Amino acid sequence: MRNVQISQELFMQLLRFHLMEDESCEKEIKKELEKKLDRMVMRDLFGKSKTAPTEEEREQARKEYLDRRGVPESFRW
Repeated sequence: MRNVQISQELFMQLLRFHLMEDESCEKEIKKELEKKLDRMVMRDLFGKSKTAPTEEEREQARKEYLDRRGVPESFRW
C-alpha cells in the first residue's frame, strides 16, 4: 500500500475534527479530501497512459486523462 501526503493544514483540521470533535471544519475537510482524490486519480491515469501493458490500455487511459483535464478533441494528437 502506498503512502499519501496531505498538507499540514488539512492534517490539523482532521485532528481538530476527530480528536476535539470540532465539526466546524467538516466542509473544508471534505473539499480538500476530494481535491486530493482527484489529483490521485489524475496521477494514476497519467501513469497508466505511459506504462500500461498494451497499446489499447495506454490509449484508453490517455483519453480519459485528457477528458478529465478538459483538453478539447480538436487539440489532441
